[in-house]
Amino acid sequence: MSTEIIIADYTKPAHAEAIVSLMVQYAADPMGGGSTLSKYVQENLVAELSRVPNAFSVLAFVDGIPAGLINCLQGFSTFKCKPLINIHDVVVGAEFRGQGLSQGLLAKVEEVAKERGCCKLTLEVLSGNDAAKQTYQKFGFAGYELDPEAGHALFWQKEF
Repeated sequence: MSTEIIIADYTKPAHAEAIVSLMVQYAADPMGGGSTLSKYVQENLVAELSRVPNAFSVLAFVDGIPAGLINCLQGFSTFKCKPLINIHDVVVGAEFRGQGLSQGLLAKVEEVAKERGCCKLTLEVLSGNDAAKQTYQKFGFAGYELDPEAGHALFWQKEF
């Protein structure tokens, strides 16, 4: 079994197809919402990602088959006055789970973050996604808090 973990090139059709294919799998999973991505998203996701400054994606291929993906967006920590990387999507295809791909993908993201002078990686995880939480904890992630008495951070959204 041959595993390759690379930074995606949004201009390469094989990479674009891998990103869309893995995102479709992720969206269909209960932890990804359990529904499909719209036709618009499938047709435009990679082109739009390529227009986002400092966005990047990490792909894992196993024997040439798209097996894993992390989409990242660079942000900024005002408390550290340095850039940070937000891990926005983490996908490992169902047939490739349990092979350590997520750790390899996360290591590649951390490598890019260090090259860019980032102070940290951030991500959001559903409270009921125990497998993902274990994966992230194994890699060194922990809940975010400034002061234990103030409580831990919550991720909220307002859609429009």
